[in-house]
Amino acid sequence: MTGAAGFIGFHVAQRLLDAGQAVVGIDNLNDYYDVRLKESRLALLTSHPLFQFHRLDIADRPAMEGLFGSVKPERVIHLAAQAGVRYSLQNPHAYVDSNLVGFVNILEGCRHNGVKHLTYASSSSVYGGSTRMPFSTHDPVDHPYSLYAATKKANELMAHTYSHLYGLPTTGLRFFTVYGPWGRPDMALFLFTKAILEGRPIDVFNEGRMQRDFTYVDDIVEGVIRVSARAATGNPGWDPADPNPASSQAPYRLYNIGNHQPVELLDLIACLERALGREAVKRFLPMQPGDVPATYADTDDLRQDTGFAPSTPMESGVVRFVEWFRQYYGL
Repeated sequence: MTGAAGFIGFHVAQRLLDAGQAVVGIDNLNDYYDVRLKESRLALLTSHPLFQFHRLDIADRPAMEGLFGSVKPERVIHLAAQAGVRYSLQNPHAYVDSNLVGFVNILEGCRHNGVKHLTYASSSSVYGGSTRMPFSTHDPVDHPYSLYAATKKANELMAHTYSHLYGLPTTGLRFFTVYGPWGRPDMALFLFTKAILEGRPIDVFNEGRMQRDFTYVDDIVEGVIRVSARAATGNPGWDPADPNPASSQAPYRLYNIGNHQPVELLDLIACLERALGREAVKRFLPMQPGDVPATYADTDDLRQDTGFAPSTPMESGVVRFVEWFRQYYGL
């Protein structure tokens, strides 16, 4: 598993370990956000006897070749990436190194070492300029609004190429605004919680009219694990004259993982205010470059193929996050 010290990777690894499965985790522990948070997650994982950790950068080709050759994993869950829409405006090269060069190294490692299934993180950001709601994997996504989104779309195309040429089963998962305990400090819920508790104003973009399909991390984990255990297969009904982007004649699949309930940003803030018992000071700002006004996931395919779709109510998810935040920071 890549990105083992990251937000989602930590939770997925923990669930697999709890189920008695051996996990080889890699992460480069970069400083995109507070490394101490990553180290705290990692400390919990490394205390488990079935967890093995390697500090590696997925863009390091020789190191990745050596690891794949020595470990010979049966399945790969690829969650490492340079994340963040806004940061991609400031440091585009980080996205090329991690999300493109690194992904090729993952694909090559899987190809040459008999991996039975590659499950990898894509993003709802790939929907970019689309306004057809809910977002469906059956619709084309050719107008990204950020370099981050473009690299995630590129990952899907690259994965299909390896599925087609080499028969490597690949499944891409488009995550929708993940939140929960151990979350990333650059995400809205974390930023808002910290600011409210410190008495600072919060930045509310698009004058608060943003809508997001907020998805609790446990739901994401359940989807990742169910999909990973079910290797992608070719779709015998796939029609090249009317190509469905979500599948192929090759062993390739795409799924959305979202809560299927878009929520206005102001409603999230109100929910957070109730959980904290404090009112936020709001600073309303225009839309930022690279952002989209709304996200909304169609999860019918995920439910049909795995028997699962996210359903954790935002109110309870936010309460769990606040409880973790207070405990972790001793508040």
